[in-house]
Parts: sequence; structure tokens; C-alpha cells
Amino acid sequence: MTTRRVATKVEIPVPETSNSTSKRKTQMGPAPLAGSPFLPTLLEAVLLAIYPATLLFGSLFSIIHPSTRVATYLAETQSYDPSHAPSYFAKKSNVFNVYFVKVGWFWTTLAVAMLIFSHPSLGPPLNPRVTKRRLQAGIRYLCITAVWIAVTQWFFGPPIIDRSFKWTGGQCQMIYSDHPADMMEKAEMSDVREVFTHAACKTIGGQWKGGHDISGHVFLLILGSAMIWLELLPAVLRMEGLREARRIMTSDGLIRSASIEADVQLEPASEPHGYGVWGSLLVLGSSWWMLLMTAAYFHTWFEKFTGLIVAFGTIYAVYFLPRAVPAFRRIVGMPGV
Repeated sequence: MTTRRVATKVEIPVPETSNSTSKRKTQMGPAPLAGSPFLPTLLEAVLLAIYPATLLFGSLFSIIHPSTRVATYLAETQSYDPSHAPSYFAKKSNVFNVYFVKVGWFWTTLAVAMLIFSHPSLGPPLNPRVTKRRLQAGIRYLCITAVWIAVTQWFFGPPIIDRSFKWTGGQCQMIYSDHPADMMEKAEMSDVREVFTHAACKTIGGQWKGGHDISGHVFLLILGSAMIWLELLPAVLRMEGLREARRIMTSDGLIRSASIEADVQLEPASEPHGYGVWGSLLVLGSSWWMLLMTAAYFHTWFEKFTGLIVAFGTIYAVYFLPRAVPAFRRIVGMPGV
């Protein structure tokens, strides 16, 4: 009797090759990363640290330098006596204060507009075509501008700076120059004519007295220049610490690199960056210098500190918070993405 042999099929597992492994990972999506989307990268933190360091250096200079130690500081004007000012830049009439800081948002707006419409990473240079990157950069600018208006210009009436001054006990006082001691007295006004803004008080010949006055110069110079830096650097520099190292939270709740949302069709070109970058750098250099002069010659420590905090809070809300909030990020986007 013949025995019939039956062949048995045996499957031997074959190790996955690197190509098949990478293909599967690509299908599953990038692996989640460590790090918090709420925090800046190390390079961003170093960049932002320049601002408090500048304020600290300028404030220490005002205490240590002989020219400021012998000068008379006038609390009511938040500056040194102009007749014996320790420096040209200690006078509110200096050309940089009058033609740059006083109209600082104009120069900030001009720098941002030049960057948006001239840099190839945001769209065709000198071409008015609206791209996604240009639209989102414009939205970020409008968000920052809205806060600038609310803090320094108008907030359903007096701006936040003037409101905070009144809330902390400040008031408009008249100066009677015919009095031997130039005694300050509260302006006698009806409730209808009560002065609520610094500008109105100055117009009627009075001065702010008492209360806490947030440094508008510090707020303006930090807010505008930080916005330009955070728009400019990710677009111009291909540095990992300014681009790929940023962490974002995706809609599935995982933390990933910001590079996964990059638009490969609009990567920074290798051609020259143009006048938009140079114009921005000019505004940035002037802003830093005037911030240093403000730190050295104007306002108290606490007034400068609150100006810094309000500016940093605004920058965080527009440039860092969206990394952790996908719905918000879809509206305002991220520079360089």
C-alpha cells in the first residue's frame, strides 16, 4: 500500500525592511514629539530675552551713571528736567522721539507691509495677489494693531493706559503758575467736564498726578519690534530653532513639529530678500535704540515693567497660543508655515 504525502505550507516571517517601515510610518503620520506647544523654542526665548535685558541695562545705567545721578527727575512728566537733561536723548523733543516713537505704529505698519508684499516666502514679490500666508500675516498684524489701539488710543472711550491710571487713583490736576510753589490742585470741573484721558488733561493745561501710568513707549517699542522679528526670522532664516523646532498641538491632540503644516509650494526662495527685509531691520534697530533710551531716561522701574508685561502678553496671545489651539491657528496661522 502506497502512502500519499501531503505537502504542508509553512510561512516564515520576513523582517520588515527600512523602506516598508518608513512607508507604514508615513501612512500613520509623523510620530508625536516631546515638548510643549505653549512654550517658545530656545532660540525664540533668547530673542525675547533681549527686551527685559535692555530695560534692565538702561535702568541700571540711570542709577549708576554720574550724568543721571546729578540730574533732576520730574515724576509728573516721567522724565528729567529738560533744562538740565543728562543727554540729548533724555529730552522728549529729541528727533527720534518726535519723528519715530511718537508715530511709531506708522513705521511698524510700513515695515510689515513691505515684508508681506516683497518677501518671496509669503507670495510673488511685488505682486498684489493674496496668498494664504499673506492673508494670515495680515490677520496677525490686525490682531496686534487692535490691541495697540485698545491700550494706547481708544477702548470704548479712554484707552486702557488712561483707564488704569484712573483706576489706581490718578487724576488730572491743574498747575497754577502764579502760586509761589506752583501748587498742584485737582481741577475743579463738573462731572460732564471730568477729564478721563492724558491728552485731554494736557490740553486744558493740567498734568496726570498719582496713579500708575503704564509706559506707552515701552509697550509700543516692544510690541511693534517683537511682531516684526517673529514675522521676519522664520521667513528669512531656515534655522531649525525658528521653524521646525516649534511644537504644535494637532486636532487629534498630539504634539508634533510645526513643519507638518508647512506649505511646500511657498518655501523661502534663494533669491535676494529685497528692500522689505532691510526696511524691517532699520525699524528694528531704531526701536531697540529708543527702547534703551526710554529705559535709561524715562519712566520708573514699575512703569517700564508693566509696559513690558502688556506687550509680551499680546505677543504670546498672537504668536504662541495658536500653536496649542488648532482652531485659532487655522485663522492666524504661523510665520514660516
